[in-house]
Amino acid sequence: MKISPLKLLSFLTLVYLAFTQCGQNEVQSNKSSTILEMKRATDHHSYSRPEESVVKHLNWNASVDFSTRVISATATYDIESSDNAERIILDCVDLNILEVFVDGEAVNWELGPVAPFIGQPLSIPIKASSKQISVSYESSPEAGALLWVEGENPFLFTQSQAILARTWVPCQDSPGVRFTYEAHLDVPVGTMALMSAVNPTEQTSDGHYDFVMDQPIPSYLLALAVGNVEFRPIGEHTGVYAVPELIEAAEYEFSEMEDLLVAAEGLYGKYAWERYDLLVLPAAFPFGGMENPRLTFATPTIIAGDRSLVSLVAHELAHSWSGNLVTNATWDDFWLNEGFTVYFEQRIMEAVYGKEISEMLATLSYQGLVDEVDQIMDVNPDDTHLKLHLQNRDPDDGMTAIAYDKGYFFLRLLEETVGRDAFDAFLKAYFETHSFSVMDTDQFIAYLKENLLTNESLLNQVNMDAWIFGAGLPPNCPTVGSQRIERVDSVLSAWQAGTMPTESLPWNDWVYQERYRFLSNLNDDTSADRMKELDENWKISQTGNNEVLFAWLEQSIRSHYEPAYSRLEQFLVSIGRRKFLTPLYKAMKETNQSDMAMNIYTQARPSYHSVATGTMDELLGWEN
Repeated sequence: MKISPLKLLSFLTLVYLAFTQCGQNEVQSNKSSTILEMKRATDHHSYSRPEESVVKHLNWNASVDFSTRVISATATYDIESSDNAERIILDCVDLNILEVFVDGEAVNWELGPVAPFIGQPLSIPIKASSKQISVSYESSPEAGALLWVEGENPFLFTQSQAILARTWVPCQDSPGVRFTYEAHLDVPVGTMALMSAVNPTEQTSDGHYDFVMDQPIPSYLLALAVGNVEFRPIGEHTGVYAVPELIEAAEYEFSEMEDLLVAAEGLYGKYAWERYDLLVLPAAFPFGGMENPRLTFATPTIIAGDRSLVSLVAHELAHSWSGNLVTNATWDDFWLNEGFTVYFEQRIMEAVYGKEISEMLATLSYQGLVDEVDQIMDVNPDDTHLKLHLQNRDPDDGMTAIAYDKGYFFLRLLEETVGRDAFDAFLKAYFETHSFSVMDTDQFIAYLKENLLTNESLLNQVNMDAWIFGAGLPPNCPTVGSQRIERVDSVLSAWQAGTMPTESLPWNDWVYQERYRFLSNLNDDTSADRMKELDENWKISQTGNNEVLFAWLEQSIRSHYEPAYSRLEQFLVSIGRRKFLTPLYKAMKETNQSDMAMNIYTQARPSYHSVATGTMDELLGWEN
């Protein structure tokens, strides 16, 4: 068939347009997918609008000044924007913004009004074609994430979780926004700078350090520490940092880190962050540990001298998969970080130390969970749901045993329902499929139904809605049991009944979990004389295990055992771990010893991190 030149030209034009449109559709489809992902990540604890414009890479140039307690920095972001983008919004709290550039040109920027918890938005005008923004600023000496430890050996560390990264870096401070980063930092000579990135192992001569984090992370995993620390390798992929006076003890205490890492990889796949190191922070650190990628921040209170508290290391290591690799999209979905991590922690502990130890830990967790559920149910039953509702509230309100331990028991129920082999395969695939991405509760439910609870019978057995959206503990909560814990309970009953002499207690034969169980289950009305018997026979006030000491001090308050009060004061003034502070100050308040609580708190408060003082101020009615 003969075709005229005009028709041929028209035909070729149509073909060209079709191919061009196809290419445009593919680009638009990819862009639409990106925008869809960004929309899903938007949360109510951040002003950022990632559906309009989102950060992808941070280049951070900064200097640290201990004399003024200020970080001076320029944060430069590579960004991606939608076709109708007019602005990019960053979260800020108490930052002194100096100047802002877009693609190298100075622009007018705007700071919005301050709101409780979330601070204020920094609005920067952009175009859809804009590629880079740059913000020069200074942090406040009172920045919520930063704790400046004074003295002969000054120390600085950050705690960015949940929404405190915005107090030291202007950022899209949502767990649903991930970005890579590099940093170039000047600190005082004689100190080492460390970040959640590739880290040095020796101090530089000029105080300058460069960092790279090639894997995308959310802002709450931005971390910085500066101090006179040393490094000791533990294994091929693990090591520990600590101040010189603690480095030997830390090296000994955490000598099994490589074993924990190998066990974790054997369960749920290759470790994705290359190295797993641990930094022992000053005692004012408000948490047991913080799972900053590549470098866990840890409290010195877990250095017991006998490696008995390494379950915390197992927990932070497990976060390298649950939380760091697959991240809760918003803080309402916090259980997706912590419930998975507690489950993984227990499996690591079982693999390395045996079922007997892991079941004792699970039994203690269950006891703590039941107690906390009872307390929360009296105040706000909705806070016992796994899926939280934290809008207009500080996301720290969600950091309770619910996310951790109710989440753990839900996952344990899934394991018991489908069998360990099937559940392990499911979890391994979950981490691999969603690595370096974010997850919300609804998405997880859909994934669970599609890949594990695939029929009505399994769904009915689990009763998922009761766990995720219901109050309290559902009746199908797995039962845990430990013969060793049961024997401790029998000994406790006999001792309280007066049928077992104090000197006959098997105290020296018990591991810390057994000692903790005994002390934490003493009757509140245990007399000071009986506490004296325990102390004289077993020197409990002198223990080096801080978990045991904490349980002892709490009971000493309730029993009005005054010989322990000097140790109590020393403990509260020297440590800042909120897990210990809250129950101890609360016990003093509940036993009409508020004056003692306030006297100790007045001494201790200046050395506590803002995360701790925020809780204690409310508990004790502190007024500046």
